[in-house]
This record gives sequence, structure tokens and C-alpha cells, in this order.
Amino acid sequence: MTEINLPDVVAEVSAQFARYERALISNDVAVLDELFWDSPHTLRYGATENLYGYDEIKAFRAGRPAVGLERALLKTVITTYGRDMATANVEFQRTGSPRTGRQSQTWLRTAEGWRVVAAHVSLLP
Repeated sequence: MTEINLPDVVAEVSAQFARYERALISNDVAVLDELFWDSPHTLRYGATENLYGYDEIKAFRAGRPAVGLERALLKTVITTYGRDMATANVEFQRTGSPRTGRQSQTWLRTAEGWRVVAAHVSLLP
């Protein structure tokens, strides 16, 4: 049976998620690239784009404008499944916007460390 939310694993994933969040709002593309799994199986569905494979995700990050990235996290739920898989789900609000956004990430422990293998970002109307 899979153990849910082992405290040490939750702490590991939470630390990587916090690192991702800092990189996201500061547009630290190197860290964002590092934290996505370098695989053709990785995917990211964004608010306006569908990206399949690490190369498409990396190219999107390189060309994305670095303005308007500040946001407040309204709710964060990190759940771990055993020692090697986790999800991170957040509700957020961009600075200056009344809309609520949602972000889901699936994290996998790889030989290189915790990496996002699938992500989805959407905005509520």
C-alpha cells in the first residue's frame, strides 16, 4: 500500500515547489528548466499554449515575456504518494488581476532529483 504524505517527502517536495515558485516570479529560466523533467514525455498545458516534451517547454520559457509574473498563492495543496511521486496544486492571483488561476503539477523523483513531469495552468473566468 502506498503511504500518503510521508513528512520527509512532503518537506522535500515543498522545498522544490518553493524553489520553483521563486524562479517563476523572478523569471529564473535556468531553474525553471532544471525543475522540469528533460524528457519528450513531459508536458505543460498553459493558459494559452499546449507544450509537448521538454524542448517545447524550454523554448516557451526562453521566449516568454518577463513582466507581470508576480502573483499571490491563495491555496497550496501538496500531496505525496510513496517516496517518488507527488502533486502540487495551487490557486493563485496575479498582481493587479481580479481573476483566480489554477496550477497543477505532477512531480517525480528522478536520478537528478524532483522534477515536474506534467503541469497545467488555467484561469477562471
